[in-house]
Amino acid sequence: MTTRSIVTIPKDKLSEMPLVTYSGTITIVDTPEQADAALETIFKSSVVGFDTETRPAFRKGHSNNVALMQVSNGSHCWLFRVNKLGVDGAVKRFLENDSILKVGLSIKDDFFVMHRSAEFEPKGFIDLQAFVKEYLIADASLQRIYAILFGGRISKGQRLSNWEADELTPAQQHYASIDAWACLRIYNHLKSGEFDPMSSPYLTEITEENE
Repeated sequence: MTTRSIVTIPKDKLSEMPLVTYSGTITIVDTPEQADAALETIFKSSVVGFDTETRPAFRKGHSNNVALMQVSNGSHCWLFRVNKLGVDGAVKRFLENDSILKVGLSIKDDFFVMHRSAEFEPKGFIDLQAFVKEYLIADASLQRIYAILFGGRISKGQRLSNWEADELTPAQQHYASIDAWACLRIYNHLKSGEFDPMSSPYLTEITEENE
């Protein structure tokens, strides 16, 4: 038997936490001109948060393409409407730019869906699911990782909404922005050295059988 330490948050503790809000700037990007302008600012950052949203499919065997790509520099979040822009052009330039670090979660799933629309070679990405393991965090969802570090609960209420709608509602914009912003905040906090897993209230011991 081997005992090791991990950081994991119980479901009941998560449900008690206050909802996370986003107070930064949100910009909808749905034309090539707007996308080019957004990238000019985004590429001035050394690291950004990244996420995507896809319209849910409720028919068995049916799937949709990525509808939205979110990019956050911390104070500003750009919502690229990929269903209108396509993956070629500015979106592809962002995905293939290796001079800027892009932090997301479960990014292979994002790439898999986006590759249905166009070929591209993603560069400069880091996946939080692997990164947080260096800090003994065993939870893999953005909601749980954020809760462990900051004591806030990210709502998932808009996840199954229509991301291909003509207009995104304020609630959709807020939800989408939080996910990309949270990825960046988690990465920056861990890299800063402020988080000590051995001092976390969610540190626990697990026992595993040796093979």
